[in-house]
Amino acid sequence: MDPWLIWLIAAAVLAVAEIFTLTAALGMLSAAALVTAVCAATGLPLPFQFLVFAVVAAITLLFVRPLAVRHVLRPQAVRFGIDALVGRAAYVVSEVSGLDGRVRIDGEEWTARAYDETLVIPPGKTVDVIEISGTTAFVYPRD
Repeated sequence: MDPWLIWLIAAAVLAVAEIFTLTAALGMLSAAALVTAVCAATGLPLPFQFLVFAVVAAITLLFVRPLAVRHVLRPQAVRFGIDALVGRAAYVVSEVSGLDGRVRIDGEEWTARAYDETLVIPPGKTVDVIEISGTTAFVYPRD
């Protein structure tokens, strides 16, 4: 079997293994094997093929993988849906207690409860949204 075909098979096997592990390391090794397959197809001798594989693997593992991992682990920049409402200010429409109440958050009316169940917040006050559970906003008055 030709060496370039062996390198190509190794690249495919490493790529499939990367899909299951999601570590980015096997993907970098797969890329190195693919580059080596191209070099082997041009007629590069076997010792130099191993050298090409080692150099490309080292470069990708040392420089490209940290960038890829940092990109994957980066926290979400923008919050969406109800997560975006947590921390916002709300206007009390009807008295909010530990049992019930209504607030307006960004123009929408929400059922609300006081985060501290002993508090009673009168209408007209500004509160902070601490948490949202289902369709109920848990709020705490601003001082």
